[in-house]
Order: sequence, then structure tokens, then C-alpha cells
Amino acid sequence: MSDLLRWLDTLLEATMPHLVAVPILVPILTAALMLLLREQQRRTKAALTVASGLIGLLAALALLRWVNAPDTGTGPGSIGVYLPGNWRAPFGIVLVADRLSSMMVALTGVIAFAVSIYSTSRWDRAGVHFHPLLQLQLAGLNGAFLTGDLFNLFVFFEVMLAASYGLLLHGSGRLRVHASLHYIAINLAASSLFLVGAALLYGVTGTLNMADLGMRIAKLGDADRGLVHAAAAILATAFFAKAGAWPLNFWLVPAYSAAVSPVSAVFALLTKLGIYTVLRLWTVLFAPDTGESAQFGQPVLLAVGLSTLFISALRITGTQRLSHLAGYSVLISAGTLLTAIGLGRPDVWAGALYYLLSSTLAISAFFLLIDMIERWRNAGASVAPHEAAGDAPFLSEDLKPMKNVNLDDDQKPVYGRAMPAGIAFLGLGFVICTLLLAGLPPLSSFVGKFAMLSALLDTPRIPPANWSFLALLLLSGFLTLVALSRAGIRYFWTRPVSSMPVLRALEVVPVAALLAVSVALTIEAGPVMNHTSDTAHRLFVPDAYRQAVMGARQVPNPPRKGTSP
Repeated sequence: MSDLLRWLDTLLEATMPHLVAVPILVPILTAALMLLLREQQRRTKAALTVASGLIGLLAALALLRWVNAPDTGTGPGSIGVYLPGNWRAPFGIVLVADRLSSMMVALTGVIAFAVSIYSTSRWDRAGVHFHPLLQLQLAGLNGAFLTGDLFNLFVFFEVMLAASYGLLLHGSGRLRVHASLHYIAINLAASSLFLVGAALLYGVTGTLNMADLGMRIAKLGDADRGLVHAAAAILATAFFAKAGAWPLNFWLVPAYSAAVSPVSAVFALLTKLGIYTVLRLWTVLFAPDTGESAQFGQPVLLAVGLSTLFISALRITGTQRLSHLAGYSVLISAGTLLTAIGLGRPDVWAGALYYLLSSTLAISAFFLLIDMIERWRNAGASVAPHEAAGDAPFLSEDLKPMKNVNLDDDQKPVYGRAMPAGIAFLGLGFVICTLLLAGLPPLSSFVGKFAMLSALLDTPRIPPANWSFLALLLLSGFLTLVALSRAGIRYFWTRPVSSMPVLRALEVVPVAALLAVSVALTIEAGPVMNHTSDTAHRLFVPDAYRQAVMGARQVPNPPRKGTSP
């Protein structure tokens, strides 16, 4: 085993830094290849989607292993920096794989691979160009996580959003068209603010490279510092809208609940991209060494996070639709993370990053599970007419008791009445999602919340903001538990079972895999928490990030033929 790991590390060292671009290039090339295929070649497109998802996942896990290896300075354990145009920063495009971006790309890879399998069961046939749009959205997500400059962050945002517009409309219908109008309008407005803020920041500092921006902001004079703060406020408004922060999140629940389930599962990553962007830019641009700009806007960030958490926790109790419950769970997660970031403490960030992984996996699995529950309980009302057969017999057949053995007065078997495996899977999956979303023990969301609570109380004098966050964290978990328990009683206990759920293996396996990863996070909580803790401390002091980006060297041009090197 050790020989295999050494061989893998050698291979990673040989492929770096080009490996950083793989999570972006693979979905783009796959989407381009799919455009050459006819719409009738759905099986080929589905196979390409699954293969692309697997390659992207393996590349993301390889990057994660690289950044978590013992630090050797320039080899494994260092920050991977790729210069696509072979121009040094800050003049050229930079892709950066550090602990935070690699973790987010790995999370995207896990969910994308599960969704690519689930979508082939039926939803990819609900409209045209589903697979190319999904690939472009993944390329935009991975690019936004890996980019090292603000302008290319805008470009990848637009690639991702353009694809999401088509994915939201996938399956057609009045409800999706209505939700998409709000979704497109708010995101176009946010993108405009993004562009205005980036232009203002460039006009003051003369650069859009994130690492270079942090160093230049530290040297700004008082006359220019106000303009930088204004630009940051404009950018923050755009990112708050994308992250689902109150009061700019009115569009999220209708849009996420209207989309088909595989799309909703991927959309769970979009708000996390907004959270990631806030954390990345706030820690790089307004680090403790940036003078008067250090941690600029912290009170606003804290207030936005607390209000988002409080209002979303109240609103989740006012709905009984499963898709709306999942949508409000997204907002509760966003409020929790924004508040944790606003506290400005790396020990709180460590628990928040762990919670980010767990909550995103749970929400994506919940969206997929809802599709199967509603199809079963609504007598197939959510089943599209284009769906084909292909059941999983081991999950759809009732267990037959032996005849004429242990009969009651009504000549019905007393023993051997077993719960159908399909209902058992849906019920167990719902319980696991409830525990994860409410943050109850013993699963991973509880570990993340407990880590945050421990950090909040680990101080001689606890400020009021810590008490407020602690109270809302407990309140949101309790109200989520109440709302989901009420829905579980309604769907699994109070309504008579008229038919057994018909589940397909292509639907069951991805959901089970996402829930299994959540359980694995609990089992491996120590190593994962070590990763998030180290990530948080490196974010708080971004010197290593700046040095890696600004110190990346160009690859020398090969000597011309007939000349000496």
C-alpha cells in the first residue's frame, strides 16, 4: 500500500501544475463533444456525462491529496498554481489549488458524479441539451473555485449562470418558467453589480489578481481607501444575492423547488459558491495586515448572517412541501456559514467548513430523495411521460410471507409481515437527512455544529454576537427538526400505503452514496477536521497564498531548432 501511495505521489508531482486545470477542461471538452452528437444519442451523452464526472472526481481527489501532503515547499503539500497563458501574476490568468479550493472542487466532484448517474434514470429525457448544460455548469463552478483573479471569477460565474438558466427550465412547465424569470432577473442584477465593483476596484488598485489586491490595499492612502471600501460593498451585495443572504434570497426557494431534482441537487452548490467567494475575498483583501481595511465590513457580514439564519429558521416551519423544506435548509445553511465567517475567528471557521461539507451533501441527497418520495406518494404524478422502464426489483418487490403459517382471525399472516425494501430505503434516507439537516448526533452536521459551539464558548469573555449565534444555531436546528418530523409523519405514517414505491437502481445508488459520504465524514471526523482547521488558519493569515501566487514562475520557452539552449 505504501508503494502504491508513493507511486501516486510521484505521478501527482509529474502532472502538477497542469492537474489544476483538469476539473475545468474535462467538462468543457465533454460539452463540446456532446454538441456534435444528435439529441437522439442520449445514451452516448449519458455515458460521457458519467465518465466526465468520474474523471473530474478523481482529479479533484488527487488535488486534495496533493495539498494535504506534508509540506515540502514546492512539491506535495504546497499550493498548486497554474499559469494557463504562461504569464506571471498579476499580468496573466492564474488558477490556484489550495486547501479551500481543492476541498470545494472535491465536494463538487462528489455531488456531480452522483447527479450524473441519477439524471440518467429519466430526467435527462425531459428536455434537450441537459448533459451539455450540466457540464458547462460544472466547468463554471470548478473554474470559480480555482481562479485566482477577480475578472475570471466573473467569467466563470457567467458560464455557470448561463448554464443554470437552461437547466432551471429543463422539463418546461409554467411553474419553472415563472421561477426562472425571478432567478434570471436577480442574477443579472447581481452580475451587473459584480462588474461595477470589479471595475471600481481595478480603477483604484490597477489589478484584479486576488493576491496582488491584498498587498496593494495594505499600501493604499486614505484618499483611495474609501473607494476600495465602496467597491467591496458593491461586490458584497452581488455575492450576498448569490449566496442566498436575506433580504436578497426571495428567489431561491421557488427556483430550487421548481427545478427537476438533479438540477436542484447541483444548485445546492451555487449558494456555497457565493459563501466561498465571500470568505475568499474577505480573507485575502481585508486580512489583518491590510491596515485600516482589516476585516472591513465585519459587523454587516455578521448582521446579514444572523438575520438570514433567524428568518430562514422561522420560515421553514411555515411549509409542508418537501422541496420547500429543502430550499429553506439551503438558506439556514447559508445563514450559519455567513455568521460563522462574520465572527472572524479561524477556530469557528474550522467547524463551519466541516459543516459546509456535511450540509451540502445532505441537501443534495435530500433533493434527490424528495423526487422518489413524491413520485411514490403522488401515485406517479411526478413521473414524466418520457420515462422508460428499468426497475430495481430488489427495492420494489414486497417480501412474501409463507402461506398458511401463523395466521390471525382474519386469515392474515401475523409473522413475516416485512416492510417493503423500497419504503424502508426512503424512510431511512429521510431520517438520515433529517438528522443531518437538523444537526443532531451522531452524524457529521452535529460534529460541525459542536465544533463551532465549542469555539464560541472557548473565550474568557463571550461577546453578545457569540451568544446570539449560539442561540440561533440551536433554535434553527430545533425548528428544522420540527418541520422535517412533521413532514415525515405526513408522508410515511398518516397516509395509507396504496402501492409500493418503484425505485430504480440508478436512483437509489447515488442517494445512498451521498448519504454514505456523510456518514464517512462522521467516521473520519478527525482527519477532516484537521484539514478544515489548517485551512481556516491559512485563510486568516494568507501570506502563503500570496507568496505562492506571486512567486509562480513562467515555463521557459524551448530553444529554437538549430540554436543552443
